[in-house]
Amino acid sequence: MSVSENAAYLKGLFDGYELSDTKENKIIAKLLDLVADMADEINALKAGNAELHEYVEELDHDLGEVEEEVYFVDEDEEDYDEEDDGFIEIECPSCGEMVCFDESIDPENLVCPACGEEIKGIEFCDGDCTNCNDENCKSED
Repeated sequence: MSVSENAAYLKGLFDGYELSDTKENKIIAKLLDLVADMADEINALKAGNAELHEYVEELDHDLGEVEEEVYFVDEDEEDYDEEDDGFIEIECPSCGEMVCFDESIDPENLVCPACGEEIKGIEFCDGDCTNCNDENCKSED
């Protein structure tokens, strides 16, 4: 039985006995009214808590999607490897700035976003390069 059902049951028992109007019975009647009010408040709090829980779950899901977009992290991927994120980091030979490029960009058309100079001689390796010494597996001509 729920709290409201128990409160109603007790109130029904008390009313069913048709007890005299003594001071003690008046106190018991008021206490039973208080128990019924408290049961209503508990039910309202439970409903509000359930609504808040659902809202927090939605926010958590939305935040997870934002994190995936911002950090390029998939929550389901247990062993996330930063080198496998689809970006290549290189040092610009003109300004020395470390810059990132999407590996789908044509290596013949690279322009440094820091200094605006064209970057030449960079070849993105697919991992089968025999003269590759760099940790990111790219070779410079």
